[in-house]
Amino acid sequence: MSFETISVIGLGYIGLPTAAMFASRKKKVIGVDVNQNAVDTINRGEIHIVEPELDMIVHAAVTEGYLKATTTPEAADAFLIAVPTPFKNNDSEIPEPDLAYIEAASKAIAPVLKKGDLVILESTSPVGATEQMAEWLAAARTDLTFPKMHGENSDIRIAHCPERVLPGHVVRELVENDRVIGGMTSKCSEAAIELYKNFVEGECVTTNARTAEMAKLTENSCRDVQIAFANELSIICDKLDIDVWELISLANRHPRINILQPGPGVGGHCIAVDPWFIVSKTPEEAQIIHTARKVNDAKPEWVINKVKLAISDFLLENPTKAAQDVTVACYGLSFKPDIDDLRESPALNITKSIVNMHSGKVVAVEPNVSELPISLKDLTLVDFDTGVKADIHVLLVDHKEFKLSTIDSKYLVDTKGIW
Repeated sequence: MSFETISVIGLGYIGLPTAAMFASRKKKVIGVDVNQNAVDTINRGEIHIVEPELDMIVHAAVTEGYLKATTTPEAADAFLIAVPTPFKNNDSEIPEPDLAYIEAASKAIAPVLKKGDLVILESTSPVGATEQMAEWLAAARTDLTFPKMHGENSDIRIAHCPERVLPGHVVRELVENDRVIGGMTSKCSEAAIELYKNFVEGECVTTNARTAEMAKLTENSCRDVQIAFANELSIICDKLDIDVWELISLANRHPRINILQPGPGVGGHCIAVDPWFIVSKTPEEAQIIHTARKVNDAKPEWVINKVKLAISDFLLENPTKAAQDVTVACYGLSFKPDIDDLRESPALNITKSIVNMHSGKVVAVEPNVSELPISLKDLTLVDFDTGVKADIHVLLVDHKEFKLSTIDSKYLVDTKGIW
């Protein structure tokens, strides 16, 4: 089949780079997003996120007429849904996945579907979400047939193809990484492979939709468990007065050991979220995965307690000063180095907590962000040279700018071990 027009629903950190890659291959791409500012920015040939090389690709695609953005879906030959999959606000120990964005996207594209179209869910999702999406589409378009009831003879092809890229390297990894293709039928998988082969140079590996969903969750849960080991090790070493960074370096000299580096927690809309999709489906079975989540979610509170101790020590050694006279500088707010993505960021949440608990001034040094979220209205964004004048220093993200610098202070909480 031929895919002359491709629609990408959701123009965020995954959707926009994906749309740009198709457009760079001279395909007509219609990007859809509910954010009018994002739509307007893209239509000017600019980008609203930080991702190396993406700005040039988007500018060229828009200028040459291959990419446009809109808030309303239009007819296309293939639809890729790349919208958020957060949690519902509940007080239970195990968060419940929220598929509202996928449902809204499904109902938005349903009126413009036609026989022969391909619909791909790229959003990282709990097992069964692709089938649920197909049910929403089928309910909205009773005049069309779908794979669950009509198999290979369905009018609409449906697949789950999770993104597997690293922020900061998205453009390269979209092209080079292998792709998991989970069609609801063999023909669905074949259609998805044909679509992605427009730019994917990695291998397209086929499976069913449920296994494809679980593959992405498994990858990120594995990382979460490994990070939890490192974070737990850092807490143990602190109690035993051992340098965890030296310890890990020594242990990693063993040819079959590769311990990750500890940090202030786990962030981003992947590793900090995806394991819960497994736990919510199989709470009795997912014991290690659940424990890892609890270990990593608890690490920020441990860091905050370290900051409280640093402030107390400073006041003991400076008896003429009160707490409101103490300035705390937090270095890094994003969930990983050298990007502007604040989603599920432990650094951001730790900084918020410090602002709330400390009566003195709190400043943030974040070279990738020019404007702070409303939730941090009491926080001042400063440059590095201003930050180093603070009394207490809290290193939360190992941005390249910070690695090139150093701070010689006894009142330093370094969660990444770079200073």
